Amino acid sequence: MSKKFEKINFFKKQKEQKNSSTNELPNNTITKKYKGFLIFFFIILLALGIRIAWLQFVQGASLKESAYKQQTTNRIISPKRGTIYDSTGKTLALSSVVDTITINPSKITGKDEASTKEKKELVAKGLSDIFGLNYDEVFAKVNSDSSVETIIKKVDQDKVDQLQTWMKDNKITVGINIDEDTKRTYPYNNLASNLLGFCDDDNVGRHGVELKWNDILTGTPGKIVTSKDAFQDDIPDDDKTYIPVENGSDLVLTIDVNIQSIVEKYLKQAVEDNQCTKGGTVIAMDPSTGDVLAMACYPDFNLNTPFEPNESLKATWDTLDTAGKTEALTEMWRNRLVSSTYEPGSPFKLITAAVALEENITSEDVPNDFICQGYEQVADRKISCWSQQHKGPKTLRQALELSCNPSLMQLGKRIGAETLYKYYGLFGFFSKTGIDLPSESSSIFWDLDDVGPVELATMSFGQRINITPIQLITAVSAIANDGILMQPRVVKQIINTETNTTTDLDPVEVRQVISKSTSERMRSLMRSVVTDGSGRRADVAGYSIGGKTGTSEPPVGKPEEGYIASYIAIAPTEKPEIVLLMALHDPKGGSHQGGQICGPVVGQMLSEILPYLGLNSENVQATVTTEGNTSEFITVPDIRNKTVTEAEKVLKQAGFQVKVTTSGDKNSLLVQDQTPAPGTTLSKDSIIMLYTEENDTKVSVAVPDLKGLTAEQAKNSLISKNLNIQVEGSGVVTKQDINPNTSVEEGTVIKVTLESN
Repeated sequence: MSKKFEKINFFKKQKEQKNSSTNELPNNTITKKYKGFLIFFFIILLALGIRIAWLQFVQGASLKESAYKQQTTNRIISPKRGTIYDSTGKTLALSSVVDTITINPSKITGKDEASTKEKKELVAKGLSDIFGLNYDEVFAKVNSDSSVETIIKKVDQDKVDQLQTWMKDNKITVGINIDEDTKRTYPYNNLASNLLGFCDDDNVGRHGVELKWNDILTGTPGKIVTSKDAFQDDIPDDDKTYIPVENGSDLVLTIDVNIQSIVEKYLKQAVEDNQCTKGGTVIAMDPSTGDVLAMACYPDFNLNTPFEPNESLKATWDTLDTAGKTEALTEMWRNRLVSSTYEPGSPFKLITAAVALEENITSEDVPNDFICQGYEQVADRKISCWSQQHKGPKTLRQALELSCNPSLMQLGKRIGAETLYKYYGLFGFFSKTGIDLPSESSSIFWDLDDVGPVELATMSFGQRINITPIQLITAVSAIANDGILMQPRVVKQIINTETNTTTDLDPVEVRQVISKSTSERMRSLMRSVVTDGSGRRADVAGYSIGGKTGTSEPPVGKPEEGYIASYIAIAPTEKPEIVLLMALHDPKGGSHQGGQICGPVVGQMLSEILPYLGLNSENVQATVTTEGNTSEFITVPDIRNKTVTEAEKVLKQAGFQVKVTTSGDKNSLLVQDQTPAPGTTLSKDSIIMLYTEENDTKVSVAVPDLKGLTAEQAKNSLISKNLNIQVEGSGVVTKQDINPNTSVEEGTVIKVTLESN
C-alpha cells in the first residue's frame, strides 16, 4: 500500500511541477511582446509625427495650392467690349457673341488608368478634328495639371453645334466647357481703319482708338468659382462664388461716316490717278471745337482681317521674310497723320504771314513790299523760287497767291528767329497736340541757338523742318477760329453700358495765339489764294473757300522720298466750319504740284461735304453749257422731317424726280433721310431717293463703265440704275470719279469729265 501511495505521490508532484512550469512561461512571453509592441507603436507615432510636420511646415504651401486646384474650377466670363459709334450714331465697331472652348483636364477621366488614357486621347482627337488644331498640342492640354485650359477662342455657332453633337455621340458630359465670348467686328471694313485700329484674339486693342481707349472699352471680366469633392463632382450651389462681369463702355467719336466716306473715295482716286507710290492722307477738322470729322490714310486695310496684306502689299508679300512682313504690316497699320512727320512746305507760309500781321511787321497790301528775282541770296547760297515766272515786286497778298519763296524768306528775316519760335510754341509746334490717339510723334526743329540765316530762310516757307499733319491742321484751325487754338480730339462721349449714364467730353481750349483781327485778315488772304492765286482749282461754286497750296521737296540726301503735294483749305471763310488738309506722297504722274493735283480733289471733297453740313450754296440755280445744250442746274433742298407728300411736292416743283418706297400713309410718314444730300447741285430731272422710318434701307448698285459715252448716253445709263450725273466738258466721257463696278447707294452723283476726240 505504501508503495502504491508513494507512486501516486510521485506522479502528483510531477504534475504539479509541470503545471507550475507551464504557468510561468506565458507570463514572460506576454511581457516581452508588450514591450516590443510599445516600442514599435512609438516608432510609428514618431514617424507619423515627423511626416505630418514635414507636410505641414515644409510642403504645406504647395499642397494647399494643389488641393485648391483640385477642389475648385475657375471659369472666366469675358466682358462685352464697348461699341464704337460715329457722331451720327452709326456703328463703327461692335462685339458679337461667339464662344470659347475650354477644358478641365482633371475631369476627363475613366474608371481606371487605362480607360482614362483612352478617354483623353478621344477628347484630344475630337477637339483637334472639329477645330482643325494640332493633335499633339491639344493632347498636351488634355493631360495638363491646370484646372482650366483654353482650346480655341472666337468659335462660331456652327462649330459649337458640331462639338455638342460629338459630345452627345461620345457620351461626354463633363470636362469640356462652352463659354460665351465676344468677337470684334467692323461693319464698314476698311473705313477709317488707321484711325480705329483693331483688337487681337484676346479682345485687347491694338492701334488707333481701340488701343488708346482700351481700358474704357474693355470692361472687367467676371468669374465663376465652383468647389469640387474628392470625386471631382460639383459641391452644391451654396459653395459657388459668382463675380459679375462689367461690360465695357461705348464711345461716340467726332468722326462722321458720311464725311469719312467722301474723303476716302476721293483720296483713293487721287492716289491711283497720280501714281503716288507712298500713298496719301486727308484730315478734316471743325476749327471751333478741334473735332476731327474725318481722318484717312491710303492705302488702308480691312479691319476684320488686319493681318492680311492689302492690295499694295500683295505684290511683294511672298518675297518678304518674317521680319519684313511684320515691318510691312506695322507700316500698313500706321496712322501717318499722327505718327509720322514731314516737311509741310508752303502751307507753313500761313504761319509766317500770321506772325507778321500779329506783330505789325507788314500788312496785306503794301506795294513793293517784297522783291522776287527768282531766287534769294542767303549767306553763301542762292535759294530758288519754285517758279521763275513771277519775278518782280509783290505785296504779302500777292506773295501768298503765287506762293513766292523769296518773298517769305524776306519776311522771315524781318520777323527774326526768336519771334518766330515764340509763335511756333504758341501754335503748338514744339509739343504734341495731345490728340486722344496713340503714338503721336514730335516735331523736329533746330535749337534756336543753331538757327542761322539759311535755317531762318528755309523754315519761313516750310522746308527743312518736320511736323505732323495733325500739328499743321490744328495750327491752321487756330488761324480760322478767331486765333483760338483748340486741342484736337476724336472721342466726344462715353456711355456706361452698365448704368446707361453718359459722360460728355467737352472741347479743350488751349490758348489764344493771334488776335481775332489777325484771324480775319488771314482768312481774307487765304480766300485770295483761291480766287486769284495758285489755289483756284479747289474753288467750289457758290461757296467761299480759302486755301494754300504746297509742294515739299525731298529731304536733303534722300531723293527717293520724292515730293509731297499738299493743299489746306478752310470753308466758308466768313466763319469756317471745316479745315481740310490733303497730302499726296511721291506722285509719279504728270505733276507734283499741290495746286494742280491736290486742289481739284479738295474742291470735289468740299463740294459734297459743305452741302452735307447744311451750308447752303450762294447760287441756288445756275446754267451751264454742255455739248452746245444749255442745262439748268438746281440745288437740292432739305426736305428731311417733312411728310412724304410735302417732300414730293417740293422736289417735283424744283424739277427733280422722286423715288420712295412706302406702303404707309404719305401724309403722315416723315422723311428721315435723302440721297443726294441737301445742297448738292444737280441738273433738272435728277433722281432724289427718299427714306422713311418705315423703310430706311438704302439699296446699293454697281456703277456702270461710262468711258467713251456721250453725256446723254452716260446720263441714261446712270438713270437706269437710279444714279445721277454731273458733267464737265464736252465730247465723250474720258474720266469718271467713281470707278466702274464700285458699289454705291442709289441716288449717288457720278461726276464725269468729257473731252473732244
